[in-house]
Amino acid sequence: MGNTSWTSVSHFVLLGISTHREEQIPLFLLFLLMYTINISGNFALIILIISAPHLHIPMYIFLSHLALADICFTSTTVPKMLQNIFSPTKAISYMGCLAQTYFFICFAAMENFLLAVMAYDRYIAICHPLRYPLILTGRLCAQMVAVCHVLSHLHALLHTFLMGQLAFCADNRIPHFFCDLYPLMKISCTSTYLNTLMIQTEGVIVIIGALAFIIASYACVISAVLQIPSANGKWRSFSTCVSHLSVVAIFYGTLTWVYFRPLSSYSVTKGRIVTVMYTVVTPMLNPFIYSLRNGDIKGSFRKWMRLFSFDKTPKHSSEF
Repeated sequence: MGNTSWTSVSHFVLLGISTHREEQIPLFLLFLLMYTINISGNFALIILIISAPHLHIPMYIFLSHLALADICFTSTTVPKMLQNIFSPTKAISYMGCLAQTYFFICFAAMENFLLAVMAYDRYIAICHPLRYPLILTGRLCAQMVAVCHVLSHLHALLHTFLMGQLAFCADNRIPHFFCDLYPLMKISCTSTYLNTLMIQTEGVIVIIGALAFIIASYACVISAVLQIPSANGKWRSFSTCVSHLSVVAIFYGTLTWVYFRPLSSYSVTKGRIVTVMYTVVTPMLNPFIYSLRNGDIKGSFRKWMRLFSFDKTPKHSSEF
């Protein structure tokens, strides 16, 4: 690495998605729009689930936590990226960078665990429908959500601690829009062997383990659906899983492409483009994917809008 020295850095420079000046305003408007849609869509979904008593069942409880994780996940990276687009320095402090890495990993892992929990919910609902309320009790749901939070923070703490042990050279420019693991490891002046080992061992256990659990759950679901005699019954049962499977495909497809490869073959240019998919695009699409195909949510939303419209209707008074 040229023009470097063995000095510690106090800050990093986030170069962003593009360094071309003419692309800055379009990128700012695009990501601001996607971030606004993400926050408003997921927040509306959370409020809708909280305000509708008939949605207080495990499936929607998990979905509300997924929506909250999506809000936090995107908020970890996008506001700083939007700020840096017009910043002359594009700087982030060393501790700020580690904090961003921690929360990014934490909420990514939380989404990973919640998707696995939601697959278990679909397995119980389709394979054991009569025992569904007996198995997925409120107490068990709370415990599962708590475990998701604890495991996510432990996972993030491990990788952030290892990142904090690395030394960085005077060339502190990160060709990315946030402090991601591989771009940081690329500019480290010390060995990243242990970091890479942890990503490809512990990371495999966490990410691939959850994905394997999801695949196993849906293998049982498909087996149960195939035993339903009518074609209409088969589709009605499996249609409740389509939204979840769509999110799983996008999330894990992009996540595994970025991280489960050798550091030497990692391309920052390609990596940051794919990273946008699961850090910005997928959280933005999630509320729409789950809402457009879900009759309960669409019905509650229409009722909510009717009540809102009724409350906003001007009331005529006989007094002048």
